[in-house]
Amino acid sequence: MSFTSSLDPNKDNPYHPLPPDSESLLSPSSAAGALHRKDDSREKGRSKTTNLEDIEDESQKQKNISEGSSSPHRKNAPINRYALAGAILASTNSVLLGYDIGVMSGAALFIKEDLKITSTQVEILVGSLNVCSLIGSLASGKTSDWIGRRYTIILAAATFLIGAILMGLAPSYSFLLAGRLIAGIGVGYSLMIAPVYVAELSPTLTRGFLTSLPEVFINIGILLGYISNYALSGLPETLNWRLMLGFAAIPAVVVAIGVLAMPESPRWLVMRGRRAEARRVLVKTSETKEEAELRLSEIVEAASFCGGASSSSAWQGEGVWKEMIFRPSRQLRRILIAAIGVNFFMQASGNDAVVYYSPEVFRDAGIENRRQQVGVTVIMGLAKTSFVLISAFYLDRFGRRPLLLLGSIGMALSLAGLGLGSKYLEYSNEKPVWAIALCVVAVCSAVSFFSIGLGPITWVYSSEIFPMKFRAQGSSLAISVNRLVSGVVSMTFLSISREISFGVTFFALSAIMVVGTVFFYLFLPETKGKSLEEIGTLFEDQVENDNYKPLLS
Repeated sequence: MSFTSSLDPNKDNPYHPLPPDSESLLSPSSAAGALHRKDDSREKGRSKTTNLEDIEDESQKQKNISEGSSSPHRKNAPINRYALAGAILASTNSVLLGYDIGVMSGAALFIKEDLKITSTQVEILVGSLNVCSLIGSLASGKTSDWIGRRYTIILAAATFLIGAILMGLAPSYSFLLAGRLIAGIGVGYSLMIAPVYVAELSPTLTRGFLTSLPEVFINIGILLGYISNYALSGLPETLNWRLMLGFAAIPAVVVAIGVLAMPESPRWLVMRGRRAEARRVLVKTSETKEEAELRLSEIVEAASFCGGASSSSAWQGEGVWKEMIFRPSRQLRRILIAAIGVNFFMQASGNDAVVYYSPEVFRDAGIENRRQQVGVTVIMGLAKTSFVLISAFYLDRFGRRPLLLLGSIGMALSLAGLGLGSKYLEYSNEKPVWAIALCVVAVCSAVSFFSIGLGPITWVYSSEIFPMKFRAQGSSLAISVNRLVSGVVSMTFLSISREISFGVTFFALSAIMVVGTVFFYLFLPETKGKSLEEIGTLFEDQVENDNYKPLLS
Protein backbone atom coordinates (compact mmCIF):
# COMPACT_ATOMS: atom_id res chain seq x y z
CA MET A 1 0.00 0.00 0.00
CA SER A 2 1.46 3.35 -1.02
CA PHE A 3 1.33 6.56 0.98
CA THR A 4 -0.75 9.51 -0.20
CA SER A 5 0.60 12.45 -2.13
CA SER A 6 1.31 14.31 1.09
CA LEU A 7 4.34 12.09 1.40
CA ASP A 8 5.25 12.16 -2.28
CA PRO A 9 9.07 12.33 -2.51
CA ASN A 10 8.82 14.30 -5.77
CA LYS A 11 7.56 17.51 -4.18
CA ASP A 12 9.62 20.52 -5.25
CA ASN A 13 10.49 21.97 -1.85
CA PRO A 14 12.78 19.56 0.05
CA TYR A 15 11.90 21.14 3.38
CA HIS A 16 8.23 20.29 3.01
CA PRO A 17 7.10 16.68 2.73
CA LEU A 18 3.58 18.16 2.77
CA PRO A 19 1.41 19.87 0.09
CA PRO A 20 2.35 23.50 -0.69
CA ASP A 21 -0.91 24.71 0.83
CA SER A 22 -0.13 23.11 4.19
CA GLU A 23 2.29 25.68 5.64
CA SER A 24 0.28 25.80 8.84
CA LEU A 25 1.22 22.20 9.51
CA LEU A 26 4.71 23.34 10.47
CA SER A 27 3.59 24.53 13.90
CA PRO A 28 4.96 22.66 16.93
CA SER A 29 1.71 20.83 17.56
CA SER A 30 1.29 19.71 13.96
CA ALA A 31 4.97 18.79 13.75
CA ALA A 32 4.49 16.59 16.77
CA GLY A 33 1.51 15.09 14.99
CA ALA A 34 3.69 14.36 11.97
CA LEU A 35 6.09 12.55 14.25
CA HIS A 36 3.21 10.54 15.70
CA ARG A 37 2.12 9.63 12.20
CA LYS A 38 5.66 8.50 11.44
CA ASP A 39 5.59 6.27 14.53
CA ASP A 40 2.20 4.88 13.45
CA SER A 41 3.58 4.09 10.01
CA ARG A 42 6.44 2.17 11.62
CA GLU A 43 3.93 0.08 13.54
CA LYS A 44 2.01 -0.61 10.33
CA GLY A 45 5.26 -1.64 8.72
CA ARG A 46 5.03 -4.92 10.59
CA SER A 47 1.88 -5.83 8.64
CA LYS A 48 1.95 -7.51 5.24
CA THR A 49 0.06 -4.72 3.47
CA THR A 50 2.59 -1.93 4.01
CA ASN A 51 5.42 -1.15 1.64
CA LEU A 52 8.68 -1.09 3.67
CA GLU A 53 10.45 1.09 1.10
CA ASP A 54 7.80 3.80 1.50
CA ILE A 55 8.34 3.80 5.26
CA GLU A 56 12.08 4.18 4.83
CA ASP A 57 11.54 7.03 2.34
CA GLU A 58 9.26 8.82 4.78
CA SER A 59 11.67 8.31 7.67
CA GLN A 60 14.55 9.65 5.61
CA LYS A 61 12.58 12.72 4.55
CA GLN A 62 11.56 13.50 8.13
CA LYS A 63 15.17 13.05 9.21
CA ASN A 64 16.34 15.45 6.50
CA ILE A 65 13.96 18.11 7.79
CA SER A 66 14.99 17.69 11.44
CA GLU A 67 18.65 17.88 10.43
CA GLY A 68 18.03 21.01 8.39
CA SER A 69 19.53 19.66 5.19
CA SER A 70 18.48 21.25 1.92
CA SER A 71 18.37 17.95 0.08
CA PRO A 72 17.49 14.40 1.05
CA HIS A 73 20.82 13.26 -0.37
CA ARG A 74 23.02 15.85 1.29
CA LYS A 75 25.52 14.34 3.73
CA ASN A 76 27.62 17.29 4.89
CA ALA A 77 25.85 19.86 7.05
CA PRO A 78 27.28 23.32 7.77
CA ILE A 79 28.26 23.99 11.36
CA ASN A 80 25.86 26.45 12.94
CA ARG A 81 27.93 29.38 14.19
CA TYR A 82 25.79 30.00 17.26
CA ALA A 83 25.97 26.36 18.32
CA LEU A 84 29.73 26.34 17.63
CA ALA A 85 30.29 29.43 19.77
CA GLY A 86 28.34 27.91 22.66
CA ALA A 87 30.21 24.61 22.31
CA ILE A 88 33.60 26.35 22.32
CA LEU A 89 32.78 28.43 25.41
CA ALA A 90 31.49 25.39 27.30
CA SER A 91 34.42 23.23 26.20
CA THR A 92 36.94 25.83 27.34
CA ASN A 93 36.12 24.58 30.83
CA SER A 94 37.85 21.32 29.89
CA VAL A 95 41.15 23.16 29.45
CA LEU A 96 41.30 23.20 33.26
CA LEU A 97 41.59 19.42 33.58
CA GLY A 98 43.92 19.13 30.60
CA TYR A 99 46.24 21.80 31.90
CA ASP A 100 46.39 20.14 35.31
CA ILE A 101 47.21 16.73 33.78
CA GLY A 102 49.94 18.21 31.62
CA VAL A 103 51.47 20.56 34.16
CA MET A 104 51.55 18.02 37.00
CA SER A 105 53.67 15.65 34.92
CA GLY A 106 56.52 18.17 35.17
CA ALA A 107 55.61 20.08 38.32
CA ALA A 108 55.64 16.87 40.37
CA LEU A 109 59.39 16.54 39.74
CA PHE A 110 60.07 19.95 41.26
CA ILE A 111 57.48 19.64 44.05
CA LYS A 112 59.11 16.41 45.21
CA GLU A 113 62.51 18.07 45.58
CA ASP A 114 61.31 21.43 46.92
CA LEU A 115 58.94 20.06 49.58
CA LYS A 116 61.06 16.94 50.28
CA ILE A 117 58.16 14.49 49.87
CA THR A 118 58.18 10.77 49.04
CA SER A 119 57.02 9.05 45.85
CA THR A 120 53.92 7.83 47.69
CA GLN A 121 53.05 11.40 48.63
CA VAL A 122 53.50 12.39 44.98
CA GLU A 123 51.04 9.66 43.96
CA ILE A 124 48.53 10.88 46.55
CA LEU A 125 48.99 14.46 45.36
CA VAL A 126 48.47 13.54 41.70
CA GLY A 127 45.58 11.13 42.27
CA SER A 128 43.75 13.26 44.84
CA LEU A 129 42.38 15.60 42.18
CA ASN A 130 40.87 12.68 40.28
CA VAL A 131 39.39 11.11 43.41
CA CYS A 132 37.84 14.41 44.52
CA SER A 133 36.50 15.01 41.03
CA LEU A 134 34.27 12.03 41.87
CA ILE A 135 32.42 14.33 44.30
CA GLY A 136 31.89 16.97 41.64
CA SER A 137 30.78 14.38 39.07
CA LEU A 138 28.20 12.86 41.43
CA ALA A 139 26.82 16.26 42.42
CA SER A 140 26.85 17.79 38.94
CA GLY A 141 23.85 15.91 37.58
CA LYS A 142 21.43 17.00 40.29
CA THR A 143 22.96 20.49 40.37
CA SER A 144 22.54 21.02 36.62
CA ASP A 145 18.93 19.81 36.75
CA TRP A 146 18.35 22.31 39.56
CA ILE A 147 20.14 25.51 38.49
CA GLY A 148 20.63 24.78 34.79
CA ARG A 149 23.53 23.73 32.58
CA ARG A 150 24.94 27.21 32.09
CA TYR A 151 25.26 28.16 35.75
CA THR A 152 26.72 24.75 36.56
CA ILE A 153 29.56 25.57 34.13
CA ILE A 154 30.16 28.83 36.01
CA LEU A 155 30.16 26.95 39.32
CA ALA A 156 32.75 24.49 37.95
CA ALA A 157 35.05 27.29 36.80
CA ALA A 158 34.74 29.20 40.09
CA THR A 159 35.53 26.12 42.16
CA PHE A 160 38.60 25.31 40.08
CA LEU A 161 39.72 28.95 40.29
CA ILE A 162 39.79 28.77 44.09
CA GLY A 163 41.76 25.53 43.98
CA ALA A 164 44.28 26.91 41.46
CA ILE A 165 44.95 29.98 43.62
CA LEU A 166 45.50 27.80 46.69
CA MET A 167 47.90 25.52 44.79
CA GLY A 168 49.90 28.45 43.42
CA LEU A 169 50.31 30.00 46.87
CA ALA A 170 50.82 26.71 48.77
CA PRO A 171 53.58 27.01 51.44
CA SER A 172 53.42 23.32 52.37
CA TYR A 173 52.38 19.86 51.17
CA SER A 174 49.12 19.86 53.16
CA PHE A 175 48.14 23.29 51.79
CA LEU A 176 48.92 22.12 48.26
CA LEU A 177 46.86 18.96 48.78
CA ALA A 178 43.90 21.03 50.01
CA GLY A 179 44.06 23.15 46.86
CA ARG A 180 44.02 20.04 44.68
CA LEU A 181 41.04 18.63 46.55
CA ILE A 182 39.02 21.79 45.85
CA ALA A 183 40.19 21.96 42.24
CA GLY A 184 39.18 18.31 41.85
CA ILE A 185 35.57 19.10 42.70
CA GLY A 186 35.55 21.76 39.98
CA VAL A 187 37.03 19.30 37.49
CA GLY A 188 34.30 16.78 38.30
CA TYR A 189 31.62 19.36 37.57
CA SER A 190 33.22 20.46 34.30
CA LEU A 191 33.78 16.92 32.96
CA MET A 192 30.06 16.11 33.19
CA ILE A 193 28.42 19.38 32.31
CA ALA A 194 30.40 20.45 29.22
CA PRO A 195 29.55 17.39 27.01
CA VAL A 196 25.93 17.30 28.19
CA TYR A 197 25.41 21.00 27.49
CA VAL A 198 27.01 20.79 24.04
CA ALA A 199 25.05 17.64 23.11
CA GLU A 200 21.75 19.27 24.08
CA LEU A 201 22.57 22.46 22.16
CA SER A 202 23.91 20.87 18.96
CA PRO A 203 22.04 19.95 15.74
CA THR A 204 22.04 16.23 14.94
CA LEU A 205 24.42 16.19 11.97
CA THR A 206 27.20 18.10 13.75
CA ARG A 207 26.67 16.80 17.28
CA GLY A 208 29.60 14.38 17.10
CA PHE A 209 32.06 17.12 16.18
CA LEU A 210 30.73 19.67 18.66
CA THR A 211 30.43 17.20 21.55
CA SER A 212 34.01 16.04 20.99
CA LEU A 213 35.28 19.60 21.54
CA PRO A 214 35.66 19.10 25.33
CA GLU A 215 38.25 16.37 24.61
CA VAL A 216 39.93 18.67 22.07
CA PHE A 217 40.24 21.34 24.75
CA ILE A 218 41.49 18.79 27.30
CA ASN A 219 44.31 17.99 24.89
CA ILE A 220 44.98 21.66 24.24
CA GLY A 221 45.19 22.09 28.02
CA ILE A 222 47.61 19.15 28.29
CA LEU A 223 49.79 20.69 25.58
CA LEU A 224 49.72 24.07 27.34
CA GLY A 225 50.72 22.32 30.56
CA TYR A 226 53.68 20.66 28.84
CA ILE A 227 54.76 23.97 27.29
CA SER A 228 54.46 25.66 30.69
CA ASN A 229 56.64 22.95 32.22
CA TYR A 230 59.30 23.38 29.56
CA ALA A 231 59.24 27.19 29.69
CA LEU A 232 59.35 27.47 33.50
CA SER A 233 61.63 24.52 34.31
CA GLY A 234 64.68 26.79 34.30
CA LEU A 235 63.37 28.93 37.18
CA PRO A 236 64.27 28.21 40.84
CA GLU A 237 62.50 25.14 42.27
CA THR A 238 60.79 27.20 44.95
CA LEU A 239 59.06 29.29 42.26
CA ASN A 240 58.62 27.29 39.04
CA TRP A 241 56.03 24.73 40.16
CA ARG A 242 53.97 27.42 41.89
CA LEU A 243 53.75 29.40 38.66
CA MET A 244 52.98 26.22 36.71
CA LEU A 245 50.01 25.43 38.94
CA GLY A 246 48.89 29.03 39.52
CA PHE A 247 48.55 29.79 35.80
CA ALA A 248 45.51 27.46 35.77
CA ALA A 249 43.52 30.33 37.29
CA ILE A 250 43.66 32.25 33.99
CA PRO A 251 41.42 29.96 31.87
CA ALA A 252 39.07 29.59 34.85
CA VAL A 253 38.45 33.37 34.86
CA VAL A 254 37.96 33.40 31.07
CA VAL A 255 35.39 30.58 31.29
CA ALA A 256 33.45 32.19 34.14
CA ILE A 257 33.12 35.45 32.17
CA GLY A 258 32.51 33.86 28.76
CA VAL A 259 29.71 31.61 29.95
CA LEU A 260 27.58 34.66 30.72
CA ALA A 261 27.11 35.11 26.97
CA MET A 262 26.01 31.50 26.40
CA PRO A 263 22.38 30.40 25.96
CA GLU A 264 20.78 27.87 28.27
CA SER A 265 20.24 24.32 27.03
CA PRO A 266 16.92 24.17 25.12
CA ARG A 267 16.17 20.70 26.51
CA TRP A 268 16.63 21.89 30.10
CA LEU A 269 14.36 24.86 29.34
CA VAL A 270 11.66 22.52 28.03
CA MET A 271 11.97 20.30 31.10
CA ARG A 272 11.34 23.42 33.21
CA GLY A 273 8.31 24.42 31.12
CA ARG A 274 10.04 27.41 29.43
CA ARG A 275 9.18 26.52 25.83
CA ALA A 276 9.29 30.07 24.45
CA GLU A 277 12.91 30.47 25.57
CA ALA A 278 13.76 27.02 24.22
CA ARG A 279 12.26 27.96 20.83
CA ARG A 280 14.42 31.10 20.66
CA VAL A 281 17.57 29.07 21.33
CA LEU A 282 16.60 26.41 18.80
CA VAL A 283 15.93 29.01 16.09
CA LYS A 284 19.46 30.33 16.59
CA THR A 285 21.06 26.88 16.58
CA SER A 286 19.10 25.55 13.57
CA GLU A 287 19.51 26.28 9.87
CA THR A 288 15.79 26.91 9.27
CA LYS A 289 12.74 27.77 11.34
CA GLU A 290 11.12 24.54 10.18
CA GLU A 291 14.02 22.55 11.59
CA ALA A 292 13.78 24.49 14.86
CA GLU A 293 10.05 23.77 15.17
CA LEU A 294 10.51 20.07 14.49
CA ARG A 295 13.39 19.86 16.98
CA LEU A 296 11.20 21.58 19.56
CA SER A 297 8.29 19.20 18.93
CA GLU A 298 10.60 16.18 19.36
CA ILE A 299 11.96 17.60 22.62
CA VAL A 300 8.49 18.38 23.97
CA GLU A 301 7.26 14.90 23.06
CA ALA A 302 10.32 13.28 24.70
CA ALA A 303 9.89 15.42 27.82
CA SER A 304 6.22 14.43 28.08
CA PHE A 305 7.17 10.78 27.67
CA CYS A 306 9.65 11.18 30.52
CA GLY A 307 6.83 11.98 32.90
CA GLY A 308 5.39 15.29 31.89
CA ALA A 309 8.30 17.24 33.32
CA SER A 310 7.97 19.82 30.60
CA SER A 311 4.72 21.07 32.06
CA SER A 312 6.17 21.89 35.45
CA SER A 313 8.67 24.66 36.06
CA ALA A 314 9.28 23.20 39.52
CA TRP A 315 10.90 20.01 38.19
CA GLN A 316 14.44 19.63 39.57
CA GLY A 317 15.35 16.07 38.67
CA GLU A 318 13.49 14.33 41.47
CA GLY A 319 13.38 10.54 41.56
CA VAL A 320 15.95 10.01 38.80
CA TRP A 321 18.61 8.34 40.94
CA LYS A 322 16.08 5.98 42.50
CA GLU A 323 14.75 4.90 39.12
CA MET A 324 18.23 4.46 37.62
CA ILE A 325 19.67 2.43 40.48
CA PHE A 326 16.75 0.44 41.91
CA ARG A 327 14.19 -0.01 39.14
CA PRO A 328 15.68 0.70 35.72
CA SER A 329 13.87 -0.51 32.63
CA ARG A 330 15.60 -3.02 30.34
CA GLN A 331 16.42 -0.22 27.93
CA LEU A 332 17.85 2.03 30.66
CA ARG A 333 19.90 -0.85 32.08
CA ARG A 334 21.55 -1.37 28.70
CA ILE A 335 22.26 2.35 28.40
CA LEU A 336 23.86 2.35 31.86
CA ILE A 337 26.03 -0.65 30.96
CA ALA A 338 27.21 1.08 27.78
CA ALA A 339 27.89 4.45 29.43
CA ILE A 340 29.58 3.08 32.55
CA GLY A 341 31.55 0.55 30.48
CA VAL A 342 33.02 3.07 28.06
CA ASN A 343 33.96 5.37 30.96
CA PHE A 344 35.55 2.50 32.87
CA PHE A 345 37.73 1.40 29.96
CA MET A 346 38.68 4.99 29.17
CA GLN A 347 40.57 5.21 32.45
CA ALA A 348 41.47 1.53 32.86
CA SER A 349 43.51 2.01 29.68
CA GLY A 350 46.03 3.85 31.88
CA ASN A 351 46.14 6.88 29.58
CA ASP A 352 45.95 9.46 32.39
CA ALA A 353 48.66 7.66 34.36
CA VAL A 354 50.94 7.50 31.29
CA VAL A 355 50.44 11.23 30.75
CA TYR A 356 50.89 12.14 34.44
CA TYR A 357 54.03 10.04 34.84
CA SER A 358 55.46 10.29 31.33
CA PRO A 359 58.75 11.79 32.59
CA GLU A 360 59.13 8.78 34.90
CA VAL A 361 58.39 6.44 32.00
CA PHE A 362 60.94 8.19 29.78
CA ARG A 363 63.53 8.17 32.58
CA ASP A 364 63.01 4.44 32.99
CA ALA A 365 63.46 4.14 29.22
CA GLY A 366 66.90 5.75 29.46
CA ILE A 367 66.31 9.51 29.03
CA GLU A 368 68.16 10.90 32.05
CA ASN A 369 68.17 14.67 31.44
CA ARG A 370 65.18 16.30 33.12
CA ARG A 371 64.74 18.99 30.49
CA GLN A 372 64.83 16.32 27.78
CA GLN A 373 62.16 14.36 29.66
CA VAL A 374 59.93 17.43 29.75
CA GLY A 375 60.77 18.19 26.09
CA VAL A 376 59.64 14.73 24.94
CA THR A 377 56.32 15.27 26.71
CA VAL A 378 55.77 18.34 24.51
CA ILE A 379 56.11 16.09 21.44
CA MET A 380 53.61 13.69 23.03
CA GLY A 381 51.22 16.58 23.65
CA LEU A 382 51.44 17.70 20.03
CA ALA A 383 50.63 14.17 18.88
CA LYS A 384 47.60 13.93 21.20
CA THR A 385 46.22 17.30 20.14
CA SER A 386 46.71 16.63 16.41
CA PHE A 387 44.92 13.28 16.45
CA VAL A 388 42.01 14.43 18.60
CA LEU A 389 41.35 17.17 16.04
CA ILE A 390 41.37 14.58 13.24
CA SER A 391 38.92 12.43 15.20
CA ALA A 392 36.63 15.38 15.93
CA PHE A 393 36.37 16.34 12.25
CA TYR A 394 35.57 12.78 11.12
CA LEU A 395 33.24 11.63 13.93
CA ASP A 396 30.12 12.68 12.07
CA ARG A 397 31.35 11.21 8.78
CA PHE A 398 32.65 7.78 9.81
CA GLY A 399 30.61 7.35 13.00
CA ARG A 400 31.47 6.55 16.62
CA ARG A 401 31.97 2.78 16.41
CA PRO A 402 34.66 2.64 13.67
CA LEU A 403 36.85 5.28 15.32
CA LEU A 404 36.34 3.79 18.79
CA LEU A 405 37.31 0.30 17.63
CA LEU A 406 40.27 1.64 15.64
CA GLY A 407 41.50 3.61 18.63
CA SER A 408 41.18 0.75 21.14
CA ILE A 409 42.90 -1.77 18.83
CA GLY A 410 45.69 0.75 18.19
CA MET A 411 46.09 1.35 21.93
CA ALA A 412 46.34 -2.39 22.62
CA LEU A 413 49.12 -2.78 20.04
CA SER A 414 50.95 0.39 21.16
CA LEU A 415 50.89 -0.57 24.84
CA ALA A 416 52.16 -4.04 23.93
CA GLY A 417 55.01 -2.42 22.01
CA LEU A 418 55.76 -0.15 24.96
CA GLY A 419 55.82 -3.15 27.27
CA LEU A 420 58.20 -4.96 24.91
CA GLY A 421 60.59 -2.01 24.74
CA SER A 422 60.48 -1.48 28.51
CA LYS A 423 61.20 -5.16 29.25
CA TYR A 424 64.13 -5.18 26.83
CA LEU A 425 65.64 -2.08 28.46
CA GLU A 426 65.07 -3.61 31.89
CA TYR A 427 67.34 -6.56 31.07
CA SER A 428 69.78 -4.62 28.90
CA ASN A 429 72.95 -3.14 30.33
CA GLU A 430 73.54 -0.68 27.53
CA LYS A 431 70.21 1.07 26.71
CA PRO A 432 70.32 0.90 22.88
CA VAL A 433 68.93 3.87 20.97
CA TRP A 434 66.41 1.76 19.03
CA ALA A 435 64.80 0.51 22.25
CA ILE A 436 64.55 4.04 23.66
CA ALA A 437 63.07 5.22 20.36
CA LEU A 438 60.58 2.34 20.44
CA CYS A 439 59.37 3.40 23.89
CA VAL A 440 59.01 7.05 22.88
CA VAL A 441 57.17 6.17 19.66
CA ALA A 442 54.95 3.64 21.49
CA VAL A 443 53.96 6.21 24.14
CA CYS A 444 53.14 8.80 21.46
CA SER A 445 51.25 6.15 19.48
CA ALA A 446 49.24 5.01 22.51
CA VAL A 447 48.11 8.53 23.43
CA SER A 448 47.37 9.30 19.75
CA PHE A 449 45.12 6.26 19.36
CA PHE A 450 43.45 7.26 22.64
CA SER A 451 42.77 10.67 21.11
CA ILE A 452 41.26 9.03 18.02
CA GLY A 453 38.89 6.74 19.93
CA LEU A 454 38.28 6.63 23.66
CA GLY A 455 39.25 10.24 24.36
CA PRO A 456 36.57 12.13 22.44
CA ILE A 457 34.02 9.34 21.95
CA THR A 458 33.60 8.62 25.66
CA TRP A 459 32.28 12.15 26.22
CA VAL A 460 30.12 12.01 23.10
CA TYR A 461 28.56 8.68 24.08
CA SER A 462 28.04 9.60 27.74
CA SER A 463 26.17 12.75 26.83
CA GLU A 464 23.97 11.51 23.98
CA ILE A 465 22.69 8.00 24.80
CA PHE A 466 20.64 8.80 27.93
CA PRO A 467 16.96 9.83 27.59
CA MET A 468 16.32 13.48 28.41
CA LYS A 469 15.06 12.86 31.93
CA PHE A 470 18.15 10.82 32.83
CA ARG A 471 20.78 12.63 30.76
CA ALA A 472 22.38 14.88 33.37
CA GLN A 473 22.26 12.49 36.31
CA GLY A 474 22.98 9.40 34.20
CA SER A 475 26.04 11.10 32.72
CA SER A 476 27.16 12.14 36.19
CA LEU A 477 26.97 8.51 37.36
CA ALA A 478 29.00 7.26 34.38
CA ILE A 479 31.60 10.00 34.71
CA SER A 480 31.86 9.34 38.45
CA VAL A 481 33.02 5.83 37.56
CA ASN A 482 35.46 7.46 35.13
CA ARG A 483 36.89 9.66 37.88
CA LEU A 484 37.06 6.84 40.44
CA VAL A 485 39.01 4.56 38.11
CA SER A 486 41.26 7.46 37.05
CA GLY A 487 42.05 8.22 40.69
CA VAL A 488 42.82 4.60 41.55
CA VAL A 489 45.05 4.16 38.49
CA SER A 490 46.87 7.46 39.06
CA MET A 491 47.48 6.74 42.75
CA THR A 492 48.79 3.21 42.20
CA PHE A 493 50.53 3.34 38.81
CA LEU A 494 54.03 4.10 40.11
CA SER A 495 53.82 1.69 43.04
CA ILE A 496 52.56 -1.18 40.90
CA SER A 497 55.10 -0.45 38.17
CA ARG A 498 57.96 -0.56 40.67
CA GLU A 499 56.72 -3.88 42.03
CA ILE A 500 56.16 -5.68 38.73
CA SER A 501 58.13 -3.34 36.36
CA PHE A 502 56.86 -0.87 33.76
CA GLY A 503 57.01 -3.55 31.06
CA VAL A 504 54.58 -5.92 32.80
CA THR A 505 52.29 -2.99 33.68
CA PHE A 506 52.03 -1.98 30.03
CA PHE A 507 51.37 -5.57 28.97
CA ALA A 508 48.51 -5.65 31.50
CA LEU A 509 47.09 -2.37 30.16
CA SER A 510 47.29 -3.82 26.64
CA ALA A 511 45.26 -6.84 27.75
CA ILE A 512 42.66 -4.52 29.31
CA MET A 513 42.29 -2.74 25.99
CA VAL A 514 41.74 -6.06 24.20
CA VAL A 515 38.84 -6.75 26.59
CA GLY A 516 37.60 -3.20 26.07
CA THR A 517 37.58 -3.64 22.29
CA VAL A 518 35.35 -6.72 22.62
CA PHE A 519 33.03 -4.80 24.96
CA PHE A 520 32.73 -1.87 22.54
CA TYR A 521 31.95 -4.19 19.64
CA LEU A 522 29.17 -6.00 21.52
CA PHE A 523 27.52 -3.30 23.60
CA LEU A 524 27.92 0.09 21.89
CA PRO A 525 25.66 0.75 18.85
CA GLU A 526 26.31 3.45 16.27
CA THR A 527 24.61 6.77 17.07
CA LYS A 528 25.75 8.85 14.08
CA GLY A 529 22.95 10.80 12.41
CA LYS A 530 20.38 10.08 15.14
CA SER A 531 18.71 12.82 17.14
CA LEU A 532 19.01 12.60 20.91
CA GLU A 533 15.34 11.63 21.05
CA GLU A 534 15.88 8.75 18.57
CA ILE A 535 19.01 7.23 20.14
CA GLY A 536 17.11 5.48 22.93
CA THR A 537 15.48 3.14 20.39
CA LEU A 538 18.92 1.64 19.65
CA PHE A 539 18.87 0.05 23.10
CA GLU A 540 15.41 -1.50 22.81
CA ASP A 541 14.87 -5.26 22.43
CA GLN A 542 14.30 -5.08 18.65
CA VAL A 543 16.34 -2.81 16.41
CA GLU A 544 14.87 -2.84 12.92
CA ASN A 545 17.54 -0.73 11.21
CA ASP A 546 20.22 -3.00 9.74
CA ASN A 547 22.83 -0.24 10.09
CA TYR A 548 22.86 -0.80 13.86
CA LYS A 549 23.91 -4.02 15.53
CA PRO A 550 21.52 -5.28 18.24
CA LEU A 551 22.97 -5.42 21.72
CA LEU A 552 23.40 -8.55 23.76
CA SER A 553 20.60 -9.28 26.21
